[in-house]
Amino acid sequence: MSDVIALVFDFDDTLASDSTSGFLESIGVDTASFWKDEVDPLLSQQDWDPVPAYLYQMIRLSQEGGHGLITQQRLKDWGARLELHDGVPTLFQRLRAAVRAEQPQVQLEFYLISSGIGDVVRSTPIAHEFTEIWASEFVYGADGGIEFPRRIVSFTDKTRYLFHIQKGIIGRDFRNKPFEVNRKVPEDRLRVPFDQMVFVGDGYTDIPCFSLIRRAGGYAFGVWDPKHRDKRSRAWGFIEEGRVSNLNQARYDEQAELYQWLEEAVTSLAGRIALKSRVYRG
Repeated sequence: MSDVIALVFDFDDTLASDSTSGFLESIGVDTASFWKDEVDPLLSQQDWDPVPAYLYQMIRLSQEGGHGLITQQRLKDWGARLELHDGVPTLFQRLRAAVRAEQPQVQLEFYLISSGIGDVVRSTPIAHEFTEIWASEFVYGADGGIEFPRRIVSFTDKTRYLFHIQKGIIGRDFRNKPFEVNRKVPEDRLRVPFDQMVFVGDGYTDIPCFSLIRRAGGYAFGVWDPKHRDKRSRAWGFIEEGRVSNLNQARYDEQAELYQWLEEAVTSLAGRIALKSRVYRG
């Protein structure tokens, strides 16, 4: 029996405001124009997928030189100073303590699956809290600037990494073995069954994860960034369509309703795991 709970987060607008727009603003880019005039035409006129579309336009922006090369160091520097949502820096410690107090034998792990830029999210002050981080990645050219995407994380790509978690295909040993995720693992050998997962996200790229986790008996929480109330109606659609278990502002301080629901979710899963273990062992 697995005694591990996986709490899986999206990043942009979930744990922090949109980190890509924030980075572009920090180097002087008109982000409204970038998304409307550069990215949107690729989607509406040329049938691009949204994530490679924005990565491509960032590469063009870097190569044109008007705002300087977009280098790995510039992305890392932005990640290090990126402002997180309320309560995020202490969220992980509080949830681990809550599970430990209820069921000391149950392990709570955190994962991050993002369509954002890996060099940004891996440079944030909370990166060390995650057992694994999967995000979109760039190749850097001889001049140090972004040159080509080497990983794109979008829509159902995100569910691929849920299977990594489920099967225990995580860590350095598996980073150069992309096909391992297709390996069949017997149900009783799964490291984290889907019904022992919680997924927290805000956007359209999270819908496949919402659906997979909910169908399997886990918990899916939709959130919306309180600094961007215009995104609340999009998040409300996830409730109307039955995609998520709950919907809250993306605040994680101890008094926030979202934090209280997350604590209830992980402690109730811990209790369920403990009960399963006793029944299994007779």
